[in-house]
Amino acid sequence: MSWWWAGAIGAAKKKLDEDDNAPPKYQSVALIIGVTGIVGNSLAEILPLSDTPGGPWKVYGVARRERSPWNADHPIEYIQCDISQPDQTLTKLGALHDVTHLFYVTWANRSTELENCEINGQMFQNVLDAVIPNSPSLRHVSLQTGRKHYLGPFELYGKVAHDPPFHEDLPRLEAPNFYYTLEDILFKAVEQKEGLTWSVHRPGTIFGFSPYSMMNIIGSLCVYAAICKHEGVPFRFPGIKEAWEGYSDCSDADLIAEQHIWAAVDEYAKNEAFNISNGDMFKWKHFWKVLAENFEVEDGGFDESWGKMSMVEMMNDKGGVWDEIVKEKGLQVTKLEDVGVWWFVDMILGSECMLDTMNKSKEHGFLGFRNTKSSLISWIDKMKGYKIVP
Repeated sequence: MSWWWAGAIGAAKKKLDEDDNAPPKYQSVALIIGVTGIVGNSLAEILPLSDTPGGPWKVYGVARRERSPWNADHPIEYIQCDISQPDQTLTKLGALHDVTHLFYVTWANRSTELENCEINGQMFQNVLDAVIPNSPSLRHVSLQTGRKHYLGPFELYGKVAHDPPFHEDLPRLEAPNFYYTLEDILFKAVEQKEGLTWSVHRPGTIFGFSPYSMMNIIGSLCVYAAICKHEGVPFRFPGIKEAWEGYSDCSDADLIAEQHIWAAVDEYAKNEAFNISNGDMFKWKHFWKVLAENFEVEDGGFDESWGKMSMVEMMNDKGGVWDEIVKEKGLQVTKLEDVGVWWFVDMILGSECMLDTMNKSKEHGFLGFRNTKSSLISWIDKMKGYKIVP
């Protein structure tokens, strides 16, 4: 080997070693508020991937709880912070100076919508007050709300609703709605920082994975099926006939995350609100069989003669049963109130689904979709894989 060839190889190896030791170079830096939630979890998985648009991404993830085993493998910098506390939020998030994209995908639930407006508005404002002055490179704020934008607050759910299918240009309803509060805070914030853009994302019922989500229909139904199996009773549909036989749709959590990212980096998507749903429809009477098969429990179906069934009442005394299942099956230690969101099941299965349209999103260039049956099965598998359900 000639001296110059050996020298060239040596120089190349030295450069590779230097590159390996050099800090990673990021094109974008994401801050996910609500990283343990149902969409925050998907964002934490997708953003760090090598082929994610706008990347490579550095990712901060914020949640109120301590980091859990089921999200410990996400390659993110985890920040435990209660964003309802302004001083704590300013101290922890104000220390970040490199954020380019803020993804706000969390919320707090209170007993009335006026209280929802107050607490959720305060949380969002605390985050913006901490991040905007301290991250000069901030370019985009992505806010997640939902279909309640068109349906009205939970206490008036569906009673003041627009006529479906819902499109993004419909006017606001004449009722308090914390989604409107969040939008107003967002619009005011972007006016005060030149060059800062925004997007709003309005999913319907979300299919996804998070043991900590306050609106996880699939996780809750998996827990319900597991309890039915454990007790040797049929897995009965607890909703109304219109939900059992009528058409429903949903929003896959990964698909929502993909739309968030698309809107954050695509110039044609800036400063717009978008619906986000899978693009197909299903009937719960068909999916009930899928759930029953996956948990090897008798499909109890639906019978109108049962009358109204309340999951809140049915599961009120099942905490001990769930503890038995967790111990017997070697599951992650969870409490029933964490993994079973029964009021939400009652609301979704106790009302007729009203559909949206994805035309605006497609016209702006987002062509993502999901096969909802495949989505359902994949999230069941993930719940089982992380030992949240047996």
